[in-house]
Amino acid sequence: MGRAIVLTSGKGGVGKTTVTANLGMHLASRNYRVCLVDMDIGLNNLDVVMNMEDRVVYSMLDVIEKKCRLKEALIQDDCFPLLYLLSSGGLNSNLSIQLSQIRGIIDELHNMFDFILIDCPAGIDAGFKRAVSCADEALVITTPHLSSIRDADKVITILSSYNIFSKRFVINRARGDLIQDKLMFDVHDIGKTLNIEFGGVIPEDDHAITNTSENINNNKIAINRAFEILADNILTGKKRLFDCTYKYRGILGTIKKLLKRSV
Repeated sequence: MGRAIVLTSGKGGVGKTTVTANLGMHLASRNYRVCLVDMDIGLNNLDVVMNMEDRVVYSMLDVIEKKCRLKEALIQDDCFPLLYLLSSGGLNSNLSIQLSQIRGIIDELHNMFDFILIDCPAGIDAGFKRAVSCADEALVITTPHLSSIRDADKVITILSSYNIFSKRFVINRARGDLIQDKLMFDVHDIGKTLNIEFGGVIPEDDHAITNTSENINNNKIAINRAFEILADNILTGKKRLFDCTYKYRGILGTIKKLLKRSV
């Protein structure tokens, strides 16, 4: 029986889809069967992030309309054989989507995969309710900015009314240089506000999209180490913290901070 984890934020633009894609790749690289489910119907872009947009033939909407079977709508990743994508498809104004239909799809995926990662749409409207209602666990994605943290806090309050047995927060786009100089909230500050378990810290990094096996296995890339820790925390229940401030300490660290801010 697979674990259905919804990745949500409330606020858009925090990198939720990117976190979904990278976490899926790291879990699949550990030989777990993973399905990424795009629940952002009409505004879907998980297929774009995964470089699969040209391979989408059938979508979740096609499954609901019985135009295809669920297995026919699943797209296998080229780099990770155990990683699959279920695209949501474009918005069809003539189709009334029932929660029971979405739950039926997720229930079927439960029997096929070890992890179902549900990319939740931004906001707290009907799309949010559909995504969250199908999940057993939640990762609340936030950035170290006050507006994002406030939205995450509101989402966590709403999640308490759903049957979610595990809630963790993930800080995305953390700037180690700014955190070191106390110009950005760190994990402990955010943890006090959100008051749920810590999941992981993902640094701001140009390698955020790493859809190749070579990049995933490159531990010299900081964001890969951060996602490895996040995946390990999910698998083991640990609360390891990726330290994105380590390279900005001491004299050399001060020089790196100055160079980073001058770019």
